[in-house]
Amino acid sequence: MTTVSHWLRFRLDGADRFGTLRGDTVTEWSGDLFAGAEATNRRHALADLRLQTPCQPSKLIGLWNNSRERAARENLPEPAHPPYFLKSPSSHAGHGETIHRPAGYHGQVVFEAELGIVIGKRCAAVSVAAAPAAIFGYTCVNDVTARDLLRLDPTFVHWTRAKSFDGFGIFGPVIASGIDPTDLRIRAVISGQERQNYPVSDMFFSPLEIVSRLSHDMTLEPGDVIACGTGIGAGPMQSGDTVEIAIDGVGRLINVFG
Repeated sequence: MTTVSHWLRFRLDGADRFGTLRGDTVTEWSGDLFAGAEATNRRHALADLRLQTPCQPSKLIGLWNNSRERAARENLPEPAHPPYFLKSPSSHAGHGETIHRPAGYHGQVVFEAELGIVIGKRCAAVSVAAAPAAIFGYTCVNDVTARDLLRLDPTFVHWTRAKSFDGFGIFGPVIASGIDPTDLRIRAVISGQERQNYPVSDMFFSPLEIVSRLSHDMTLEPGDVIACGTGIGAGPMQSGDTVEIAIDGVGRLINVFG
């Protein structure tokens, strides 16, 4: 049986560290999260730690139109290849950080609950069969979007601008390794009200297919995160909303829209 571990990064005594979470206790590890990590005898109470994003991606890739139910509702065709975009590294944010409205922008700021794939080793042009060996684990993602900017220009869809404001690429709080994503469900709970609840099985492209397809387009690096695309129910946040992205077996990513 594969051991399930929940990995996180935290700030302590002026240094970034990482470890595994069990209950409310974090066991600190040393070395490289993706190559040669070793457990130490240092233990910390989770409540005493300032959490960081669980990894530092060279890129955060987001998919669009990867939900059968949403595509049917919006009359979108099934894609032949995963449609995707990149979110800037400066957009990356973690559990507990405040989501800020961009200065001067008065339109909708939308939450999108998604499953995130975390790459564990450098890979290119891998097959679907080889994809599991390239995946370190899975995390929760909130692909925040300034929706009204997407089609501001009728000649160009502003994917990068609408999705790359500081704090719009939220993921964490942990990476769950050793899990099978097949039966997972992704939920969004906004100020106590469930707004999204959809299964991984609704996706046109499974996590393994996504890694294989994208690795034929670009080299994937350890720590890269791929957000698998969202299902129906994504919508605008209101000032003061608590936004929770929850995946049983993975974790609960909680932020406030300020």
